[in-house]
Amino acid sequence: MPHFLRFRAQMATGIITLALAHAVAAQSSAPLPSRRPAPADTARTTLTEVVVTASRVEESFLQSPVTVEKLNARALRLTPAPSFFEAIEHLKGVQVLAPSLGFKVINARGFANTTNVRFAQLVDGIDNQAPHIGGPIGNVLGPGDLDILSVEVVPGTAAALYGLNAINGLANFQTRSPFRFTGLSVRQQTGLNHLQDPNVGAAGPDGIAGHLFSESSVRYAQVLVPDRLAFKVNGSYLRAYDWVANDQTDLFAQGNATTGLLGADNPARDPVSRYGTESSNRSTLTLGGRQYVVARTGYDERDLVDYTIKSLKADAALHYRFRPGVELAYTYRVAGFDNVYQRSNRFRLQDYGLQQHALTLTTPVVQARAYATLENTGKSYNLRSMGENLDRSFRPDAAWNAQYTAAWNAAVAAGQPVATAHATARLAADAGRLQPGTPAFRERLSQLQDINNWDQGAALRVQADLLHAELQVNLAEAWRRRGGHLPAGLDLLAGADHRTYVVVPDGNYFINPEPGRDPLRDKLTYGKTGGFVQAGGRLLADRLRLTATLRADKNDYFAVKLNPRLTAVFSPTRQQNFRLSYQSGYRFASLFEGFSNVNSGQVRRIGGLRVMSDGVFENSYLRTSIDAFNAAVTAAVNASTTAEPAAEKRRQAIAANQGRLVKNAYTYLKPEYIRSLEAGYKAAVLPQGRLLLDVDFYYNAYRDFIAQVEAYVPQSATGEPLVGADLNTVATALNARAGQARYRLWTNSKSRVRNYGGSAGARYELGRGYLLGANTTYTRLRRPQNGDGLEDGFNTPRWAWNLSVTNENVVPNVGFGLNYRHQQSYFSQTFLVTGTVPAYCTLDAQLSYHIPAAQLRLKLGASNVLNRYYVSYLGGPSVGGLYYLTLTYGL
Repeated sequence: MPHFLRFRAQMATGIITLALAHAVAAQSSAPLPSRRPAPADTARTTLTEVVVTASRVEESFLQSPVTVEKLNARALRLTPAPSFFEAIEHLKGVQVLAPSLGFKVINARGFANTTNVRFAQLVDGIDNQAPHIGGPIGNVLGPGDLDILSVEVVPGTAAALYGLNAINGLANFQTRSPFRFTGLSVRQQTGLNHLQDPNVGAAGPDGIAGHLFSESSVRYAQVLVPDRLAFKVNGSYLRAYDWVANDQTDLFAQGNATTGLLGADNPARDPVSRYGTESSNRSTLTLGGRQYVVARTGYDERDLVDYTIKSLKADAALHYRFRPGVELAYTYRVAGFDNVYQRSNRFRLQDYGLQQHALTLTTPVVQARAYATLENTGKSYNLRSMGENLDRSFRPDAAWNAQYTAAWNAAVAAGQPVATAHATARLAADAGRLQPGTPAFRERLSQLQDINNWDQGAALRVQADLLHAELQVNLAEAWRRRGGHLPAGLDLLAGADHRTYVVVPDGNYFINPEPGRDPLRDKLTYGKTGGFVQAGGRLLADRLRLTATLRADKNDYFAVKLNPRLTAVFSPTRQQNFRLSYQSGYRFASLFEGFSNVNSGQVRRIGGLRVMSDGVFENSYLRTSIDAFNAAVTAAVNASTTAEPAAEKRRQAIAANQGRLVKNAYTYLKPEYIRSLEAGYKAAVLPQGRLLLDVDFYYNAYRDFIAQVEAYVPQSATGEPLVGADLNTVATALNARAGQARYRLWTNSKSRVRNYGGSAGARYELGRGYLLGANTTYTRLRRPQNGDGLEDGFNTPRWAWNLSVTNENVVPNVGFGLNYRHQQSYFSQTFLVTGTVPAYCTLDAQLSYHIPAAQLRLKLGASNVLNRYYVSYLGGPSVGGLYYLTLTYGL
C-alpha cells in the first residue's frame, strides 16, 4: 500500500488548515464572486434537467422511461446529512443499511442484505465494487463531497442495459469536470457521536462525553491548456469511532428447554453480538444421566474490535480534449481504510486497500471505458473465527468439556442445584482464560489475526483484481454524421463489454478448482462477456417515445442469457409524462458465491458451482432436519425413566427418530432471474412547474434466488463419506459431531417469489426560496404458497417516508434544511440472526451560512439530532446522533 495511506490524521488536517489560511489570505479586499453559480429557480430548472443513467444516453429527467431519483448540486448543498452518500437515504424508494459508520449499503425494492450484490454502484459509469465481495464497501473508493456533482439512482432492475447484476437497482455518482470547476476547494468537517451511548463509556478518549469525528478533504483542479488539457486531484482523511454492535439477545434460548434451563441459566446461550458460542462451539454433554447442550463462553464483539475508523483516499484525473465533444480521461483512485464489514459474519477490515485505474473516451458517437480495480484485504479478520479460536487456543474443546464435566459432577455432589452447578462448572473450565484488554489477550488476538485458516485463526487474506472494458456506439448519430438519412426521432444504440475477475488463491478463502487452467501463476479467473442493442423512436408528434433493448450475457460456467427491456413514455404535454416498462434481468454468481472455500467455525462454506462442490449436494442431509432429529433424540433420552444405560437409551432414540432426516434436494448454482413490470407518472404542474410529482408502481417476479443451505454429509470415524450406507448407520453418525462433515452451500431457492410496491414523491417550490418535499415508499412481499424459505430474507420495511423543508437564503446568505424519516418495523432473516427490526424515525437538521467574499460556507448540522438509538438491521450496530460543523472553502 502506498506510504501516504498511513499519514496521521493530524498531518492531513494541518495541511488542509494551512491551505485554507493561505487561500483566505490571498483574497483581495474587494468581494469576489463565488465560483458556485447562483441558486437557480428549482421549478424552472426541473423542466430542463437531464439524466443519463436510465437509458445510457442523455435525456430529460421528466421523460425518463424508468424511475430515476436525482440529487443535484442544490439538493446536495441543502441536505442535512453529513455527506452526499448518506443523503441518498432521503430519496424515495431507497433503503440504506448501516453495518458501520464507514460502511453504508444502498438497496431498493426488497431483499436487502449487507453485501449489496443486487445493487450496482458506479462513479462516472465505472463500477467501484471490491472484486472479491461483488459489491462496493460503502463509498470508500468513491468521490468525496468536494468533487460530487450529482447522484442518480435507478430503484429497479437495470440489468438489461448494464449487465452488472443490478437487478435491484443502480446508483451513478457523477463528478465535477476539471474544465468547468477549477481552483482550490477545502472542506473540514468536525463532529461528535456516541452521546449517551450505553454501549461505550461515559467519556471518550479525549475526556469528553462522546467521541470525536473528523474528515478533512481537499480538491484542486486546473486547466493547463484552454479547452485542451485539465487535471484535478482529490484527497480526504476520515477518523472516527464506529457504532457498536452489542445485541445480547439469545439465539439459542430453547437449547436446554427440555431440562428447564432457560434465560441466564441456559448453558448454551448464544448472544447475537457474541462470537465463539455458535452451533460449532456447542457440545452435548451427558451429566447426571441427562443430556445438556453446553456452549463455549465466547467473546463480545466489542472485546474483539478496535472500533476506530480510519479512511484515507485520493484520486487524480487528467483530461484531454481533442476537439469540442471529444475527451479522453485517465483517473486513478486509491483508498486505505479500517472499519467493520458484514456478510454472513462480521469482519474487522484493517489496512484494507483498493486501487483503480480507469481510461474513458467520450465522443458524440462513441463512449469507451477500460478500468482495473485491485483489492488487498490487508490484516482484516473474521470476528466469529477470532472469538472461537481465542477460546480454543486457551483450551481445546475436548479438554474444556472434560474440565466442565468434572466440575459439574463435583458441584452436584456438593449439593449445588443443577443451574448453579453449570455456572460453577463454567468458572472452573474457564480458569486461566484470556481476558479482554490484557497484554496476553492482545498478543494472542494479533497472532490469530495472521493465521489464514479459520479452524485455527481468523485472517482474511484476499488479493483480487477486476478487469473491465466496454464500448458503446450511438449508431444513429454515426450514420447521420456520415450523411445518412434516418427517420426523425429514431435512436439506435449498441454496446459490448467484457469483465474478468482474477484472484490469487490463498488456500483458505479461495482455492483454484482447476489448477493449470490459468497459466498466469495458476490464478483463479472468472469472466463474462455481454452486449446490448437498443432502438427507440418518437411518434405522435413526439408525444410517444418507444424503446426496445435486448442484452445477451455469457458468464464462465453458465449458458448465454438474454435480457429484454421494453419501455414507453407518453407525454401529452411537455410537463406531464406517463411511463410503462417491462424488463428482465439475470444475476450471476459472484466470486464468493461461486468459488468460496472457507472452513468457518468447523463448517466448510463452499461455492455452488459444480467445480467446487461436486458430490456434496448428492450425499448430504439438510441441517434443519439433522437439528430436529438430534433435538428429538436428546428429548427422548431425557424423558426416559427406564434403568437402561444412557448409551442404550440413545440407540433406541436414534432408531425411533431417524425418519426425521431429510436428504438434500438442492443442487448446483444457476443465475437468479427477475421479471419486472413498472408504471409511473412524472409531472411539473402549477404555474411555472412549481410542483413536481413523481409516482411509480412495480411488480417483480423472482426465481432461482441464490442463497445458502446448510447440509451435512455423514462420515465414518476416519472421515470418509458414508456413501450408500443404510439409514441407521447414517443416523448414528449424524447424532455425533465427529460423524458430520458440515457444509454451507451456495445454491438456488426452489421458491418463486413475487413482490410489489410503489412510491410517491412531491416537491413544491413555495416561494421566497422555500422548498418542501415529501415522499413515501411501499414495498410488499408476496410469499409463495409452496416456498422453501431458502430465498434471501426480504428484510425491507413495508412503509417508509421522508418529509423535508429547505431554504438556501431564508435571510441573506443563511440557509437551513430539515429532513424527517420514518421507517416501519420489519421482519429480518439472515444467517446471523432472524427476528423483527424495530421501527425508527430520525430527524436530520442543518443551518448554513455563506460568506461570498471569502468563498466560505459553514454548515452546523446533525443526523439523528434527537439521538434516538436504532438498528437498521438485526445484528448490526446501534446508531445514534452525529453532530457536526463543516467549513468549506471554494465550492
